[in-house]
Amino acid sequence: MKNYNSERRLKIILKNLNENTRFLETKNFIQHGDTSVYEHVINVSYMAIEIAESLNLNVDYDSLIRGALLHDYFLYDWHDKKTRPMLHGFYHPGIALLNAKKELSLNEIEEDIIKKHMFPLTLFPPKYKEAWVVTLADKIVATKETKSTIFRKKVKVGANI
Repeated sequence: MKNYNSERRLKIILKNLNENTRFLETKNFIQHGDTSVYEHVINVSYMAIEIAESLNLNVDYDSLIRGALLHDYFLYDWHDKKTRPMLHGFYHPGIALLNAKKELSLNEIEEDIIKKHMFPLTLFPPKYKEAWVVTLADKIVATKETKSTIFRKKVKVGANI
């Protein structure tokens, strides 16, 4: 990360969420491959910062970071068909937003990030550039996490031949 201040802000916001919300529970749920939701949202936060900085975007970094950290705050195992809602991909942004709003006061940018990060699965596109950045960062990180797991499985199978 180029900007020390952004990394410092991420650490401060993460510490606050860890200490004052149920955020640490996201460590209990797998997101992509073998990556926990906790690791995933931190990865997305770093990627969002990297995108915003590399494009020299004028963004609200605190909102960008908080929205990225909370975008998957759904707090259930989406791989378990008995406990997850049907069509998780469509509904989890709303569930994440409700969970976040129960514990935190969110601004419009943060709400937009959480609610619309699954665009185009969500019908309405993001309104704020911070939400567009997190949406892109989420797609990039999810692809990397999924590809990495598939590659490790192929290597493991190949080693057994």
